[in-house]
Amino acid sequence: MAKPLTKTQLVAALAEELDSDKKAATAALDAVCNIITREVAGGGAVTLPGVGKFYLKERPARMVRNPATGEQFQKEADKVVKVTIAKALKDSANDE
Repeated sequence: MAKPLTKTQLVAALAEELDSDKKAATAALDAVCNIITREVAGGGAVTLPGVGKFYLKERPARMVRNPATGEQFQKEADKVVKVTIAKALKDSANDE
């Protein structure tokens, strides 16, 4: 498995893809990340075509167990961010 791209590497690749400088690519990446964060935190969803859909899911209160002690306790309801991967991305991963 290859190492994941760092933000610096992603910005450099984005700048090259857009024929732009790294400062503009950083601003564009930060803007996209901020929009996704704001929308999902507000209960909405964001779909990146060809990549996937980011959304917020509410989990009900439930009983959980501490694996170290075996103690069971009630965990309050909470929210988690989920990502559904687009079929195009899944298919491209299997083509290589």
